[in-house]
Amino acid sequence: MNKVILVGRLTKDPELKTTQSGLAVARFTIAISQNFTNRNGERGTDFINCVVWEKQASNIAKYCHKGSLVSAEGRLTNRSYDAPDGTKRYETYVVVERVQFLSSKSESTPSMPDPEYALYKSQEPKENEPDKFEEFSKEADLSGLNEVTLNPDDLPF
Repeated sequence: MNKVILVGRLTKDPELKTTQSGLAVARFTIAISQNFTNRNGERGTDFINCVVWEKQASNIAKYCHKGSLVSAEGRLTNRSYDAPDGTKRYETYVVVERVQFLSSKSESTPSMPDPEYALYKSQEPKENEPDKFEEFSKEADLSGLNEVTLNPDDLPF
């Protein structure tokens, strides 16, 4: 079985290209901190090269940037090629099949849609439609409730 799951931060903005046949392909590198320390008490970092295709390639190029926290799931592969100097070179990388964006809302790009806002907007009454909760809000006694302030950075999603 060849399965890889990585969680780390992008080292730079993803590079999006299109093949001659029109397929989108993005290359990016994920930096992952090692779980152990060396003799000096320092943690090392692994840099894993990744390739993702088609719609996910377009999405990662559009919504992720240097420093974005992502989860990438895929398979490990390698290839060899002849370098311009005539030497044989080898490259190992992950072919990503699934990407999840894990960065918080404050770290995401402004163009990224806010799913909570989309859900709220879908529940608003349509034009000329009576508000189902208008009567309830007029009759409800909210005087005994304390105000709660939530910081969006404290939420796990």
